[in-house]
Amino acid sequence: MPHLVILYTPNIERETDMSALCRTLADTMLAVRDEAGKQVFPTGGTRVLAYPAAHYAVADGKGDYAFVYLNLRMGAGRSDAVKKRAGDAILDSAKRHFEPVFARRLIGITLNVDESPGQVYDGKHSNLHPLFNK
Repeated sequence: MPHLVILYTPNIERETDMSALCRTLADTMLAVRDEAGKQVFPTGGTRVLAYPAAHYAVADGKGDYAFVYLNLRMGAGRSDAVKKRAGDAILDSAKRHFEPVFARRLIGITLNVDESPGQVYDGKHSNLHPLFNK
């Protein structure tokens, strides 16, 4: 962890580069620092995944409305200030990415940040972390 999952209405795919958004948001997450200046999210554990909704309904259905939902899930242990800093940075990057889309159409963006303090099981198997922990 952290994992940022993006769900979006596919009616925006012709208007924006979702792969570029994923890279931008991953880079944004990797740039977040805590109060001591330490990187908040481990490089090898940072993932951003985007999925178009196969079926959707937005607002009253009378327009070709678009929506983007971002959910950041992270492990417990970070301060409230760090969580807010991460959320603000991610939302700001998403807003910049979608600025041209906002100029052409009606679209909503929501970001939720979740913490997993009561995880019952957290199994992992990866050879990515050692690559970045040198």
